[in-house]
Amino acid sequence: MIFHAIGLMSGTSLDGLDICFARFEKQAGSWYFEIIKAETLPYPAHWEEKLRHVIHLSAEDLLELDSAYGFYLGKAVQQFIEKHNLTHIDVIASHGHTVFHQPQRKFTLQIGDGRALKLKTGLPVIYDFRSQDVLMGGNGAPLVPIGDELLFSQYDACLNLGGFSNISLKIDNQRIAFDIAPVNIVLNHLAQRLGKDFDSNGNLARSGKINKELLLQLNSIAFYQQPHPKSLGVEWCNMHIFPLFGTIETVDAIATFTEHASQQIVKIFHENKLRNVFITGGGTYNSFLIEKIKSQSSTQVIIPEKEIIDFKEALIFALMGALRLNGEINVLASATGSLYDHSSGIMA
Repeated sequence: MIFHAIGLMSGTSLDGLDICFARFEKQAGSWYFEIIKAETLPYPAHWEEKLRHVIHLSAEDLLELDSAYGFYLGKAVQQFIEKHNLTHIDVIASHGHTVFHQPQRKFTLQIGDGRALKLKTGLPVIYDFRSQDVLMGGNGAPLVPIGDELLFSQYDACLNLGGFSNISLKIDNQRIAFDIAPVNIVLNHLAQRLGKDFDSNGNLARSGKINKELLLQLNSIAFYQQPHPKSLGVEWCNMHIFPLFGTIETVDAIATFTEHASQQIVKIFHENKLRNVFITGGGTYNSFLIEKIKSQSSTQVIIPEKEIIDFKEALIFALMGALRLNGEINVLASATGSLYDHSSGIMA
């Protein structure tokens, strides 16, 4: 059984739209993959601006942007298909761009109307992968563990360092997953105060001093004591993280937050006695953060080739689309906390 799927992922850190075209094959109950073409399309300045401030829009303007972003995604995918002369595409699986994520209030919103995407490309589209899980009492996140289970189960755990750090691992033969701490959503915000898009190689953090009082405040946040499953959103950062920086020098805030993120990640390594961890996501390129994680733990850190680092999430959404098309489970209740495993995503 073979599927060809395109996965789309737009992360909270707004570094662009990830597009991944992959081939999936199921043999004797196991899934295998090959990334055929993948690229990140940086957002044009006006789109980055719109998405950065989307949380403040009125209901009417948000609905307008939902449609417009769907057409934008469709145009981007169509250009990607034409550029690489792609054929035999079974499905486009679109994560959309997260605006609100409040599972405790039974809602999550990823904009980018899949019907607009379908109108632009003429291809089957599956979108809105999170809402069903939230309605079923789950966190609607993380969703990537289904891919970790089916494609990367040879590792003790998979850690993604994106806007937020999240991990998936097996406990008592069940795949569990949860968000650990914010990473790039905070570090990029702080770097932008200094006129940088992000903290390249962690050089800003390396030049700053750790503020012990701030570190203590960060490590004392109640979220870190809560049991999994649990997930984070930008609203949570606005409430619990950003107000703590006050008048602290920005480079010192970056140094302290980098230390905080590494400590929270390593704590999870130790608690679960992980022998090895497979790390992907944009934060993998923050060499200072990786150094800190390695220096505080004996867990083996495995960093794959660039293609997997950059496109693992888009790859897994492509897989989720193939699974949905095939009527198979693509969301694990053990990871999200929902009532039961299910097949999620609206088909357009």
